[in-house]
Amino acid sequence: MGDNTTVQVFWFRRDLRLDDNAALYHALKSGKPVLPLFIFDTEILNKLENKSDSRVQFIHQEITRLNTELKEFGSSLFVKIGKPWVVWKELLSEYSIDTVYTNRDYEPYRITRDENINELLKTNSVRFHTYKDIVIFEKHEVLKDDKTPYTVFTPYSRKWRLKLTDFYRSSYPTLKYAKNFIKTDSFAIPSLKEVGFNATDFEFPPRKVTSDIIKKYTELRDFPAVNGTTRLGLHLRFGTLSLRKLLQYAELRNQTYVNELIWRDFYQQILFHFPHVAKGAFRKEYDQIEWENNEAHFAAWCEGRTGYPMVDAGMRELNATGHMHNRVRMVVASFLTKHLLINWQWGEAYFAEKLLDFDLAANNGGWQWAAGCGTDAAPYFRVFNPQLQMERFDPEMKYVKHWVPEFGTDAYPGPIVEHKLAKDKVMAAYGKALKR
Repeated sequence: MGDNTTVQVFWFRRDLRLDDNAALYHALKSGKPVLPLFIFDTEILNKLENKSDSRVQFIHQEITRLNTELKEFGSSLFVKIGKPWVVWKELLSEYSIDTVYTNRDYEPYRITRDENINELLKTNSVRFHTYKDIVIFEKHEVLKDDKTPYTVFTPYSRKWRLKLTDFYRSSYPTLKYAKNFIKTDSFAIPSLKEVGFNATDFEFPPRKVTSDIIKKYTELRDFPAVNGTTRLGLHLRFGTLSLRKLLQYAELRNQTYVNELIWRDFYQQILFHFPHVAKGAFRKEYDQIEWENNEAHFAAWCEGRTGYPMVDAGMRELNATGHMHNRVRMVVASFLTKHLLINWQWGEAYFAEKLLDFDLAANNGGWQWAAGCGTDAAPYFRVFNPQLQMERFDPEMKYVKHWVPEFGTDAYPGPIVEHKLAKDKVMAAYGKALKR
């Protein structure tokens, strides 16, 4: 590759695939040589205290796969480690860049990052083109008739479905233009150690859509002992799977599952329109709640020793695998906020640290829902009874016994709080805050 070659740069972020990738399609279709780039963003990585964080290993695994795929087209992936601003300044001095292509993200840090990079590129006469890829509908595409954003899911989902046409669900034939990848095999992928992280023995769920699971999703999704959910959250989070193709697949098989994809879009647009949710309650009056924040209780919750079997099973599953069944996520979140009276943000942060499929918009939305302070919030006086949840959704206690083998023996602790007393206390605390 000659030093004076003018290139387009495609910047991979949470879209780690060649197939059906919106911005990559537009970059390749331009007809100019496309340099594929990935940046290990130290602004994000330096905040991760656990240097064996499996998500970094997953990203490393997937960019290694991408590099292998690019080699089939005579190209390779250019990987840099550092602060994006610094990396881009270096790239601008090394390459003659015409246009940078990337897919949009809606988290506050990432929006600010892209605005800053856009300014930097602009001062160097480089264009910055961004596209929609991680959602079906973004920003202002699904609004109420008065052009304001929806804050309640059901009417949002109705409008979402009405707006959905083949234009929005269609895939991009990216590889049709694969000949335009820059021809080079000179780039090496840095080792995980060079990125500053250690390998783990976590087993990542396969990037595979199982027809049977989606077909039976409605009837099986609430039972944690059953293999009834797709476990695709990790792949959607990092874009190793096409959301558009998954939607096409699900539409033919199960509308309940399609609803889950609509929830993803809903929480992304809530985060975009109401960025304050990343720092506090959507309903700001809930920031007035006087939480008890008992640290011993929080530790018991984190470690799965609350004396409530379904809560403990969920937390142990999370700690061991980086995954927790969706129904159980609601139970443990409700328990933390409405039995232990611990600030939902403590739980949100713990999930953010542990979940392989952690996504700021969805995690924040789920926790605020459980705490009663979000958009489609369960009323604050609705409190999940963990015992009844277990009886209903794990009647044979297969899930509980798998994760809490000492359940039913003297080794298992008694409940750290009594259900009715805890409920009365939380009702009083919420009531007091909301009357102010």
